[in-house]
Amino acid sequence: MTDIRAILQTDLVTEPTRHVLTERLNAPRRQPAFFTADEFALLRAICDRLIPQDDRSDAERVDIAGGIDERLTENKSNGWRYDEMPPDRDAYQLGLRGINQSAELVFGKPFVALSTEQQDSVLKAVQALDSPDSAWQTLPADRFFEELLAEAVENYYSHPLAQAEIDYVGFADAKGWEL
Repeated sequence: MTDIRAILQTDLVTEPTRHVLTERLNAPRRQPAFFTADEFALLRAICDRLIPQDDRSDAERVDIAGGIDERLTENKSNGWRYDEMPPDRDAYQLGLRGINQSAELVFGKPFVALSTEQQDSVLKAVQALDSPDSAWQTLPADRFFEELLAEAVENYYSHPLAQAEIDYVGFADAKGWEL
């Protein structure tokens, strides 16, 4: 695995890149601002199933749910969405509600109380449009799952620890930018 902290101290990294990546490395886990505490716990549980980080200590876990909460708090978007999807804030609240209701209909418990195998089963059903909950009549489950997974992956791999995990050092190319 790449020693990301050592690379950040070299002249291979521009100062703005070093600043951004160092902030990400040192950022505390976010407290929810957009989501309620229950919604945030649910989102964290979902993100833990989409991108398990069981091999990391709590201090080194990438705060995927925190990144989503931050974006929605600031009401930022990437500038597009599927026609059949509501605005991102509404989509997340409807989608989280749908996942939790699906868990309760199938297993009689909220998503966060399920075993990891049961959680995976709920998420696979949502992804495959095979979820029994009526919440999905107003929100396309497969599109929500696609958007959630894409944002989870984006948040994860924009973090220096995840980049180190795959030995990605594309940010250390300052010499290539000189004229």
